[in-house]
Amino acid sequence: MNHSRDHRIDFYRGLALIFILWDHIPQNPLGLLTLRNFGFSDAAEIFVFLAGYAAVLAYGKIALRSGYLIATARILRRAWVLYVVHIFLMVLLMGIIFVANNHVETRDMIQEMNLNYFLINPQQALVDELLLRFKPNLMDPLPLYIVLLAGLPLLLPLLIRHTAHAVALSVGLYLLTNWYGWNIPAHDGGLWYFNPLAWQALFVLGGAAALQASRNTVVDSRPLTRQPLFIACASLVLISVPIALLWKWPTLHDLVVPHWISERLYPISKTNLAPARLLHFLALAYCTAKLIPRGPWVQHWLARNIGMMGRYSLEVFCLSVLLAPLADMANALADDALAMQLCTALLGVALMLAMAAWLDLNKRLDQQPAQVAPAVAKSGVA
Repeated sequence: MNHSRDHRIDFYRGLALIFILWDHIPQNPLGLLTLRNFGFSDAAEIFVFLAGYAAVLAYGKIALRSGYLIATARILRRAWVLYVVHIFLMVLLMGIIFVANNHVETRDMIQEMNLNYFLINPQQALVDELLLRFKPNLMDPLPLYIVLLAGLPLLLPLLIRHTAHAVALSVGLYLLTNWYGWNIPAHDGGLWYFNPLAWQALFVLGGAAALQASRNTVVDSRPLTRQPLFIACASLVLISVPIALLWKWPTLHDLVVPHWISERLYPISKTNLAPARLLHFLALAYCTAKLIPRGPWVQHWLARNIGMMGRYSLEVFCLSVLLAPLADMANALADDALAMQLCTALLGVALMLAMAAWLDLNKRLDQQPAQVAPAVAKSGVA
């Protein structure tokens, strides 16, 4: 396997984190620029797909080098860390929401964040929180990732040795989930907003893409206009743009979009990762990989800084979860003035970048003693 780092992955993860922040701030004008406005999928698909890509690439390397038992131990340890982070993050988020709600009079932030259940039944809510059944709004991606990562040891050996078979099993579970409506119970008789039984397909496909990219496979050298798969994917992406834009004008949408398309397209469920969402994202990912190959562009200042956020995606995502309600509170106190909305959205990205830069600096400082020690020992300095 070729383990050379593809810096495009860090860049796309960082871009997804920016989109997630902007999408999570209500009435944010910069949210009009995110992926969800121009197609059937959004930043959540990017996040899960690249999470699978990075996980399989990292733990697959460990499995091949040290064995599946060591890889499993490392995966479960990581899942436990994520679980602890999730609990801690939820406590911080709830504290922010309760404080913000006392200062905002124009809307009920507790209701918007789905925290009424905690106020009505705090003891059961705490139990459900520990069991990942109670999740305020904005928190859903992290529990999904915990479950998907914890289940990775069951599939990793098959995924590495027989990738096609693993993908077939995953897609089969996805199809059965959508057909029979399977899901995991959540609090108060509800269901998971991100159904792990469906979203696992995107996670596994991300892992399969990582394995495919790491192997010396033959690349189609024909012009893109002569590659049928690219033409099909590009057509799907282009067709989805006007349909998604017309969602803002339902009357015009009904006039322009043929009825037979609407009947087969809707509803586009995010919970069960509707086929339209899955196919759109896969087509978009394929076109992006073809049109934007590896190159020096990832070393550009902007791309490099966005990629730095992607390298520390867990920490930056957690910060974005806390920044979104703070930005919402500031916007509400300013009567949702456009200048304040733009300021909070851009300031949030700046703070996320600052955290990534701080983490990157700490990592470099931690690595320096390990590099200096051999030189000191070789010089004979006590």
